[in-house]
Amino acid sequence: MVDNEQKKEKLSHYDFAFAGGLSGFITRALCQPLDVLKIRFQLQVEPISNNAVSKYRSVFQAVTLILKEEGMKAFWKGHIPAQFLSVSYGVVQFWCFEALSKEAHNQKLLKSLVPVINFSSGFIAGGLATLASFPFDVIRTRLVAQSEQKRVYNSFIHCAQELVKKEGPMVMFRGLWPTVLQVGPHAGIQFMCYKFFNDLYKLMADSSNTSFSNSLVSGSLAGLCAKTSIYPFDLVKKRLQIQGFEEGRNIFGKTFQCSGMTDCLVRIYQVEGVPGFFKGLQPSLIKAVCTSALHFSTYEMTIKCIGYFREQ
Repeated sequence: MVDNEQKKEKLSHYDFAFAGGLSGFITRALCQPLDVLKIRFQLQVEPISNNAVSKYRSVFQAVTLILKEEGMKAFWKGHIPAQFLSVSYGVVQFWCFEALSKEAHNQKLLKSLVPVINFSSGFIAGGLATLASFPFDVIRTRLVAQSEQKRVYNSFIHCAQELVKKEGPMVMFRGLWPTVLQVGPHAGIQFMCYKFFNDLYKLMADSSNTSFSNSLVSGSLAGLCAKTSIYPFDLVKKRLQIQGFEEGRNIFGKTFQCSGMTDCLVRIYQVEGVPGFFKGLQPSLIKAVCTSALHFSTYEMTIKCIGYFREQ
């Protein structure tokens, strides 16, 4: 990244793009169940507590109930569009970040500007990656939101076709505005924190190399910091993405209707209070720690493998 270890300088942008895509694929395959849990909590209007009217009341209870009602495969609902989302996001994000940070390094800027460069590069990379992958996010959310007992969409392709046919092409970017507001800061904070914890780990371990354990720990802490800082926007995005989907949602309890980001924020506060903005935060933080750790560690290890084969 900004420190540009010598081996990385020999790699092309395509190498970084491949590593980013592969890390996204592996991370998504392993962490999809946590994403399903997070989305189910985010879309529930009723309180997430030991309340008789709430369908999902805790992580353990939700896991048990989903297994009972929908089976194990429900935890991988929307996995195909989610993989397209992760791979396309990973390719664009890491390719852009490495390209921007390498260009900044070539300008020989002051070392004191490194955190700012990491944040700015991550901000831009995250924004571009979101635009490229957002339609897959909408499809993924719709598939995860529906119940097996009342299916509206039969597959990834069917969902995409029905969305465009019934709600128009722009539905594929519904919820983009709160996403834009959160993804830049999220990516910027994530990369900045990753570099900070990565450098701190190297200092404590008295090593100049990025090890697997370093990437794992640094990525986990970076994900925790980034996700907590922007979580309400993620929840609003999910609420906007299911507007017009009452047919497949009424089995889960009350439906939520809003006409835009501002209206969504106001209605969540009026109906659910401040805690409503943090529904699903617990599985989301678990997911953030796991995905960030896997994303960065698999990315760094893939880069090392590519560098190794380049030298042979």
